[in-house]
Amino acid sequence: MQFPKIIQGGMGIGVSNWRLAQAVSKLGQLGVVSGTALDSLFVRRLADGDKGGYMRRGLDAFPFPEMARRIWQEYFVPGGKPAGAPYPVLPMHQRRDTRKLVELCMVANFVEVFLAREGHKNPVGINFLEKVQIPHLPSIYGAMLAGVGYVLMGAGIPLHIPGVLDAFAAHRAAEYKLSITGAVQETDTLMQLDPAEYAESPLPELHRPRFLAIVSSNTLATTMLRRASGRVDGFVIEGPIAGGHNAPPRGKLQLNTAGEPLYGERDRVNIEELRTLGVPFWLAGGYGSASKLREALDQGAAGIQVGTAFALSEESGLRPDLRAALLAQVAAGAGHVFTDPLASPTGFPFKVAQLEGTSSALPIYQQRKRVCDLGYLREPYLTPGGTIGYRCAAEPVENYVAKGGKAEDTAGRKCLCNALLANIGHAQVRADQTVEPALVTAGDDLNTAAQFLAPGQTGYSAADVVRSLLGEADLVPQATAAMELAVTA
Repeated sequence: MQFPKIIQGGMGIGVSNWRLAQAVSKLGQLGVVSGTALDSLFVRRLADGDKGGYMRRGLDAFPFPEMARRIWQEYFVPGGKPAGAPYPVLPMHQRRDTRKLVELCMVANFVEVFLAREGHKNPVGINFLEKVQIPHLPSIYGAMLAGVGYVLMGAGIPLHIPGVLDAFAAHRAAEYKLSITGAVQETDTLMQLDPAEYAESPLPELHRPRFLAIVSSNTLATTMLRRASGRVDGFVIEGPIAGGHNAPPRGKLQLNTAGEPLYGERDRVNIEELRTLGVPFWLAGGYGSASKLREALDQGAAGIQVGTAFALSEESGLRPDLRAALLAQVAAGAGHVFTDPLASPTGFPFKVAQLEGTSSALPIYQQRKRVCDLGYLREPYLTPGGTIGYRCAAEPVENYVAKGGKAEDTAGRKCLCNALLANIGHAQVRADQTVEPALVTAGDDLNTAAQFLAPGQTGYSAADVVRSLLGEADLVPQATAAMELAVTA
């Protein structure tokens, strides 16, 4: 069976949008949309007036029309909201979400995948973060309603996801256990979704997407194969120079002189051992060149996952001014990425591109008033009264401490939820008219994106990246048929 040689990474909130995934999949490789916070992104697109009518086109294709109609009527703003007006704020997710939030997650994920699949017959993937657990069930179901071909998940150990895919493909209710700090045996941690409770007509036939776990070690890969609730179809092996969240170093955390986590021999993946597992794998983190693709294939990999190069392409959702600034740095060989051990409330190291005018400039972020009103990275915890509470190390310090958190754990934390939406032009406007600052992530190999810039050019397309990585000879029509077989088999 033939698999894609290139997986386009599922980055940020809306950086890997439907346009980017569509462009990559049309070329016979695997385009991937980011599934993170799609409900908030969808609402903000509607609040901006749905420029181009794309969200409406996706809603019109949604199989439950009354659900789609309710969402359109509530959130669409004809002509778009005034420039200085705030975006609507959704209720933050909880273990027992309201029906409205569940429906919104379903619809938003459906629309993103539906649009990415338009105009071709090749598979499209969706990427989720294991750390953002509460929206998993409705988000996955919505993506499956749109015919998603691959589900990818990292930033944790996604043992329960394969079983969720199996259940939804069989039109059964799916269950997922929420990780709750301090939970005891009798704590109810179960989340459930029964598709029959939301259907407005007989449920459509669904194909079970392939599941790729994003892991950083041989141990995690072996654990997934042994303990996962269903079939694991492959792995993306992500090294510590990849953008976004990185797995923490194994053992005691040590920092280099710049304040970045030190990775050692224990953090290296043994490729020879990976081959013995008998499932396809893709290498990620510093593999964004034709020579690195050949190296990966020579080692027995099915291919590579590439993020940063696609994030800087013209089809990505990254704000044009941020993309232009980064590409100017890249062209000069001056791009710099800092692996921040504190920025993410998850506790995972987070790659931050050093860019003026963004939260990577410390004074800008110090001026930001701490606000947690999106809450995707909140930590569920068991309260002294036995109920489930939610806290985030990036929320106001006094609030976090009142919820049992330690004040020292708030130092250096940044609100990634709001920053990542600012990265794509949907920054929240506060009551005092301040605008949420951006915080851009990229891989350590940021400057290698210069290879995709033609002489005299200041930008490039996703197709330029694919052609450079593969060579024109590999862009052949039979890729379409091979990928169709790979997703339907």
